[in-house]
Amino acid sequence: MAALRAAKQAMRREIKKRVAALDDQEKLRQSRVISQKLFKHPNYASCERIAVFLSLHDEVRTEEIIQDLFKHGKTCFMPKYLTQGTSNHMDMVKLTSMEDMMSLPLTSWNIRQPAANDNTREEALETGGLDLILMPGLGFDRNGNRLGRGEGFYDTYLERCMTHPKGKPYTIALAFREQLCQDIPVGNNDVLIDEVLYDVLD
Repeated sequence: MAALRAAKQAMRREIKKRVAALDDQEKLRQSRVISQKLFKHPNYASCERIAVFLSLHDEVRTEEIIQDLFKHGKTCFMPKYLTQGTSNHMDMVKLTSMEDMMSLPLTSWNIRQPAANDNTREEALETGGLDLILMPGLGFDRNGNRLGRGEGFYDTYLERCMTHPKGKPYTIALAFREQLCQDIPVGNNDVLIDEVLYDVLD
């Protein structure tokens, strides 16, 4: 267990360094390529209830994707992270518009999310479940292994999805090329991703 934790930490440091070396223009360029790939993806086209992360500075930009979801009348859900004591709990709550997103308060991570006392929003698993989750992460390999930030939010949420009548949604990770690794070290609680989208070099 300690060896796995150390291997993950070392890999996180290495990937963070690689992504930090990218300038904003290149991050934007890769993000646009990935967004266009996603828009042509059959699973994206056929899915109605989609959860998407609001990107941090070192993640693939998702604003264009969120705009596209609203444009095509899909139901958009976003993460709401609740850190209570030692337990890290995440819900996927409904976003109604781009204006709704822009009006959300900023957290200490500098991402927008509903306030802790905002309990009015639909939570995906309390209603119709999810068809697709667009996954963030620090690193990925081509076998669908994912390296998160170590909090376990998404792995725990996917386990909850499995108990929903709809079952586990399809998962697509969005990654810069610099986030791809040969092999990601994984443990028993790490959930496999169905697919990783990234900008392929010609």
